[in-house]
Amino acid sequence: MTELIDTAVAPLRGPETASAPRVLLAPVTVTPSKPLTPSHLKGLFWADVLYRASAGLTEVTYRYSPTTYFPTEQVVGFWEFLDRTEGDTDYSGATEADIGELYVRHRAQAGRPGADALRPYLEAVEAGDWVHPASRQILRLWSGHYARLGLYDPGLLEHRPPGLALEEMIERLAARGVVLDQRRWGGPVYLDLSADGMPLRRIVTADGRPNYLACALRELLPLAEAHDEVVFLYDRDLDPDYRLLERVLSGPRTAVHRIPIGRVPIDGRITSARHGDWHNHTVDALLDRFGPGRADPATRLGLRLYFLAVLGPGDQESFRADLLAKSRTRATRLLERAAPEPPADPAAVARDLARHRRSHLYVDPYRLTSSLLARSRHTIDRSLLTSVFL
Repeated sequence: MTELIDTAVAPLRGPETASAPRVLLAPVTVTPSKPLTPSHLKGLFWADVLYRASAGLTEVTYRYSPTTYFPTEQVVGFWEFLDRTEGDTDYSGATEADIGELYVRHRAQAGRPGADALRPYLEAVEAGDWVHPASRQILRLWSGHYARLGLYDPGLLEHRPPGLALEEMIERLAARGVVLDQRRWGGPVYLDLSADGMPLRRIVTADGRPNYLACALRELLPLAEAHDEVVFLYDRDLDPDYRLLERVLSGPRTAVHRIPIGRVPIDGRITSARHGDWHNHTVDALLDRFGPGRADPATRLGLRLYFLAVLGPGDQESFRADLLAKSRTRATRLLERAAPEPPADPAAVARDLARHRRSHLYVDPYRLTSSLLARSRHTIDRSLLTSVFL
């Protein structure tokens, strides 16, 4: 079994944290094949605030590993397309848009490569730390965006394979009686929760290709059992699969919480990045509205106010540059109101964070961020802003 490498932050509360409950945060992983859009940013900001706030109260593992999902057809199929159509191209100077346009072409093609065409890529991914140069370039660019936006980087550029091989994962599911494996008869593998009234879900095709859910199970089965709480953040469209994951991973010692997040419409329309509708809404385009270079504290806080408190968890509100600008203005005022940062007082920050926990271990990022805008809140603890929002 591959050794698990996880990113965890120790809580801020003091000596008793040696026995603190453990939370696993596992947001949906964005495929490194296109620019980050407002919908992606919304999910990333929600995960970032949830992680940093919850880490102020307990031990949190932030599991976000692009490596885990490379075996999906969405990724290796794109890589095969690039090599077949672009040849030995140098992507080191490519922009997100350059690579994204190729991804749009890939998704628009009529056919899909077969198992034989994808097998060399699957073998390379499973054998070591190989990443296609185009996706490696995207991940490098995203790492720069994370630094510019003040997002915690959970290891975008690290090789972090899942803890279980595909066969090991299937064997674990079989031991629990929740898999229907028809490979011996030339069929696929299904996750079978029909005993719980849930539909069969194919996780491996008849020719051996795993989907996103299979990759998630390879990663999460060994991780979930070592945590008291698992928190999922994901697109609403993926809700059926995450309900299945919730059922599989829940146990006597592990509670699972799902947080579906709506996408951000552009001019009233929600479209996938596979269609290329990111123009004028990439990270660079959004930040260029506020000046070049690293985002200042007001911009970082303003982005979080907008994507969490203003847009909320739903998908009814279209992206509006004017409201984003107003959020940055409000952030400037909040920073001006915040008292000069005193010597660190983890207990005071923890008390403020704990008010937004409800009945779970993690801090609700929407409630916490919205509280900053409450009219009844006359003071803002600068150490809270620094530790969670900047």
